[in-house]
Amino acid sequence: MEKIDYEGTVWAINHNNPDPLVEHSIHTLEKYGIKKEDIKLTDAPENVKVGAIVVEIWPYHLDVARVRTIRNDSFISGTLLTIELKLDENGNYTD
Repeated sequence: MEKIDYEGTVWAINHNNPDPLVEHSIHTLEKYGIKKEDIKLTDAPENVKVGAIVVEIWPYHLDVARVRTIRNDSFISGTLLTIELKLDENGNYTD
């Protein structure tokens, strides 16, 4: 499994997702080498730096990107990888 190279805060963008999804997303990011204490859940990251990791949480996958440019308080990022979130036959998230 590929480890995600990062420094500082990892921004996890959460748009009112259910708690089981958010918890599983954090657990999955930990498996990719990100420390739980470095993950900041937010719906709009503030003071993002070039090179920071931004993770968009979706119901069935995580989009992991690195910030390339910042313009007018917005950031432009390039996708590093997409991590599939797996469900069992009962709809529960699994490793």
